[in-house]
Amino acid sequence: MALEFVQTDKAPAAIGPYSQAVQAGPWVYVSGQIPLVPETGEMVGDDFQAQARQVLANVKAVLEAAGCHLSDVVAVDVFLTDLGPFQVFNRLYADFFGEHKPARAVVEVSALPKGALLEMKCVACRS
Repeated sequence: MALEFVQTDKAPAAIGPYSQAVQAGPWVYVSGQIPLVPETGEMVGDDFQAQARQVLANVKAVLEAAGCHLSDVVAVDVFLTDLGPFQVFNRLYADFFGEHKPARAVVEVSALPKGALLEMKCVACRS
């Protein structure tokens, strides 16, 4: 099976030796997205809500570049440096996905790249 590597300037460039996403057959594996602004490569700010919105926008941009829709997402992993704002994230996430409810895990971690407050990755299946 041939792999296709996804690259879009509508999401932040990879900050290491990885791809924004990889397609393997119908499956699309989106790398962890942190709240970097695509145009500048800088963090969107220190506000949790602003960071969460940027992460969700980055994930959506990578999915779209791979020819996917949010409804194609089957699993999501979210990493938070503090579970305190979990309910805030949950509301934003629910608005983002609407009626679609992929499998999900949310875990607290001690740190993330560039001091991000959260990171999100997902797997989608192109229909």
